[in-house]
Amino acid sequence: MHQRCAGLDVHEAFVVVCRRLLDPRGRLTKDVREFSTMTRDLLGLGDWLAEAQVTHIAMESSGVYWKPLWNLLEDRFAIVLVNARHVKQVPGRKTDISDAEWLAQLLQHGLLQASFVPPTPIRDLRDLTRHRTSLLQERTRAINRVHKTLEDANIKLSAVASDIMGVSGRAMLQALIDGHTDADQLADLARRRLRAKRAALVEALTGRVRPHHRFLLRTLLTHIDFLTTQVTDLDTRLEEQLRPFAAELALLRTIPGLKHRAGECVLAEVGPTMTVFPSAAHLCSWAAVCPGNNETGGKRRSGKTRRGNRWLRGALTEAAWAGARTTGSYFQGQYRRLAARRGKKRAIVAVSHSLLIAVYHVLHQQVPYRDLGAAHFDRLVPAQLTRHLVKRLERLGHKVTLEPSGAAA
Repeated sequence: MHQRCAGLDVHEAFVVVCRRLLDPRGRLTKDVREFSTMTRDLLGLGDWLAEAQVTHIAMESSGVYWKPLWNLLEDRFAIVLVNARHVKQVPGRKTDISDAEWLAQLLQHGLLQASFVPPTPIRDLRDLTRHRTSLLQERTRAINRVHKTLEDANIKLSAVASDIMGVSGRAMLQALIDGHTDADQLADLARRRLRAKRAALVEALTGRVRPHHRFLLRTLLTHIDFLTTQVTDLDTRLEEQLRPFAAELALLRTIPGLKHRAGECVLAEVGPTMTVFPSAAHLCSWAAVCPGNNETGGKRRSGKTRRGNRWLRGALTEAAWAGARTTGSYFQGQYRRLAARRGKKRAIVAVSHSLLIAVYHVLHQQVPYRDLGAAHFDRLVPAQLTRHLVKRLERLGHKVTLEPSGAAA
């Protein structure tokens, strides 16, 4: 399929390149070279391939080592990035040279399936949203360490206050750091609704705070404030990067659960257009939020989901919980219907699947989301629902006689 192509086996310090050329008479020529991954040598690699009029390049998605080659060569060649699991060599025959030759041979015969690599603006957006997610997770871990330090000091503030990092909680923590140990004075720092729990606060703030605990709390709060500042800066940067995609982001935010950060994360992972994915089912399969296949001998073993894009899966899971709590929404009806039979975790995966289908159609058709409502499943098969409810009443010892109402008649 490709007369002039190349396979690249990429490593941290070097890359092995196999140039595979087929002349009009069908004679094959293979050349193998090794290049350093420094910028000058990678540009020389591009020149060496351009001399032979190479049109297509294939390489494995090994860590982050493929990114420098992609950034330098994407404007000059058609690059195919492949999953390493899809092109494994025969055991016992694996070398750097044979890997490069194998990639080139598969590429020349059109046997490689390209991975989805979005354009540069979306890749930049991905870096920002993923970095923000990492910082938020780190801030959560730091807050958990504050909880552990307070427990070690016999301070039970989290048992009374729902958020120890709120205005009241921060004031009490700062007073503890400054050396105040009187529980009555600390309880007087409560604000608004927390003041109604003053008696419980006095009990919770009576502990044994040592200088060791004050030092830990001071360092942890400083770290939390630093992370909060970093997240704020990232939010400002993201607002600038999202301006060209304001229309797509507004459409995504019409979907329950994707109102805020989750919508930005989903847009950064799947891109603003759905031309890459032939259908919503392909998108869900790529994101691995659909049942997996494990069948042999006509027997289905397991439907466990595969490991897909963990950043997208995390954002969809967070959005699914929010959608399941949206009163009167389709996702709430779906979650309640499945959670009772299959459990909460399976129900959330199913809601994530439905969310991603909605994302595909909203972006593909460029229309706002229309919610079917929580009662949609009741309207699908009303007779089946009626039989189910009658059986439940009969199991409770009631004799049920159904009579259609005037509206139903």
